[in-house]
Amino acid sequence: MSPTGDHSLASLDGEIMPAAEATIPATDEGLLRGDGIFEVIRLYDGRPFALEEHLLRLQRSAANLRLPLDLEAVRADANRLLAHAGAGHELLRVVLTRGGRRLLLTERLPPSPERIRLASVTYAPTRLLDGVKSLSYAANMLASRVARERGFDEALLVTPHGRVLEAPTSSIFWVQGGEILTPPLEDHILASITRAHVIEVTGARERACTLADLEAADEAFLASTTREVQTVAAVDEHEYDAPGPQTLAAAAAIRVRIEQLLGTAPVAPDR
Repeated sequence: MSPTGDHSLASLDGEIMPAAEATIPATDEGLLRGDGIFEVIRLYDGRPFALEEHLLRLQRSAANLRLPLDLEAVRADANRLLAHAGAGHELLRVVLTRGGRRLLLTERLPPSPERIRLASVTYAPTRLLDGVKSLSYAANMLASRVARERGFDEALLVTPHGRVLEAPTSSIFWVQGGEILTPPLEDHILASITRAHVIEVTGARERACTLADLEAADEAFLASTTREVQTVAAVDEHEYDAPGPQTLAAAAAIRVRIEQLLGTAPVAPDR
């Protein structure tokens, strides 16, 4: 599990408690084998963004992993925990384990620089886990550590055949000839909810990507629940004049989308 601050709360099988007091048995295969699923949902003033989209992806993950899921219980736990927590919490993590535990945690946003430098790390996706946001994240986390050991902020996952996939916890976009592009889901990347919103508000297109494509790009950025849109300053030794105009426009468009769906901003006119 991710580290949580002292203010964090947990709901374990429906019971609310401080996160530090939530425990699961050591025999749970979610712990022993990473056999389980999770979602992380951004909170804005205590309100979850795209909660139903995350719950639908949780349902797909459970079905693909053959993991029993009571979706209504998860939804009820989330509503109860967030009502209890109020504002001041930034993330909601939902974890379901093979041992049958239903764990929800509030968390802080992880620290991240305004502009991020990416190091390419060779990675081969596990195709059997396509469509599963599983607890088996050790390879992703190791890629991030390898990138930091090389003096970068984050990893960029690249297949042994040279296809650029994504970052360990976010999607990659790049700008070429004024067009925003992103690797296709067929390359075995996560069907990111924020990625889908970026595509919708910017008109981005899917296209297979190589490191050479990124070197030829005018801009690049990451997108995720925790990052929204984050400027990429460099990929390996190639640097960008960042942030670029398309990145800034995408960041602004995503923020407007978030505010509109949360009901905190007027609806903008059609683009």
